[in-house]
Amino acid sequence: EHMRLLEAHVSPSFDQDGVHEIYRAWHNLLNEYDGQRIGVAEAWAPTQERTANYVRPDELHQAFNFHYLATDWNADALRTVIDDTLTAMRAVHAPATWVLSNHDVTRHATRFANPPGLGTQIRTPGDRALGLRRARAATLLMLALPGSAYIYQGEELGLPDVTDLPDEARQDPAYFRAAGQDGFRDGCRVPIPWTVSGSSYGFGDGGSWLPQPDSWAELSVEAQHGQSDSTLEMYRTALAVRRDHPALGSADNLRWCDSPPGVLVFERSSAQGPAFTCTVNLTGAPVTFVPPGRPLLTSTHIQVTAGQAVLPPDATAWWTTD
Repeated sequence: EHMRLLEAHVSPSFDQDGVHEIYRAWHNLLNEYDGQRIGVAEAWAPTQERTANYVRPDELHQAFNFHYLATDWNADALRTVIDDTLTAMRAVHAPATWVLSNHDVTRHATRFANPPGLGTQIRTPGDRALGLRRARAATLLMLALPGSAYIYQGEELGLPDVTDLPDEARQDPAYFRAAGQDGFRDGCRVPIPWTVSGSSYGFGDGGSWLPQPDSWAELSVEAQHGQSDSTLEMYRTALAVRRDHPALGSADNLRWCDSPPGVLVFERSSAQGPAFTCTVNLTGAPVTFVPPGRPLLTSTHIQVTAGQAVLPPDATAWWTTD
């Protein structure tokens, strides 16, 4: 059995077939209670097909999409993982899920600030402006996809990872073990800033258990609230549009459109109202195209005239066709 696991490159601690019997028992237990409830799998499985096993009709309801989280800022790679996700979840009649950050990985505003291929645990801050620009674009891409989106606390403020925490400040139990899981996860767990001042930027009294950077005052909820170009207001607007637009939501209705290399364009339609189009420029140069409709929301300022739109590098735009 040990050799079989080694040959298959499967950890004995993850994604073993026997766990599904337990999830079926949990499913039956949940059904004994009145009202709506949901079970979500935090399952690090090697393929989308293996992840889909956790959301078969008699098991859990959703599973975090770690394959999507781990994908670099690359058009071809993202299109592949989106297609693989929709195909795998469609086979078990479960909704797709999308996630960009969580408590175990470097925040995506920092991951995307660094060169590709470094994985989900990164020790360098990278290019902050580039990372935030890509993070905002990635957010609008994620929220335009069919299914459920999971948002990790602080990403709605555009928070970067704290990559320079002193060792004496660390709290991650894995940091104090000689072996095991990566112990540098405190950088994504620093409490979020609510106010522009105070001992913990409004998170509580008496300071924070992990030190918050001085620069986080300008990223606080108080500083961003009501600022039309802030990341917080972009999230608020995006979530409102996602709720209200008839073509968005959980319906599996994504259709890819022709686009130049490095650019993703897809349409979602609905019999109840206008169509929706998402355009994403993942290249380092502006892209010019014919607007597919009226602009709804953009991750950055774009130029739109009667017959031409210019999408800047690392930017996403939402459109509706009335």
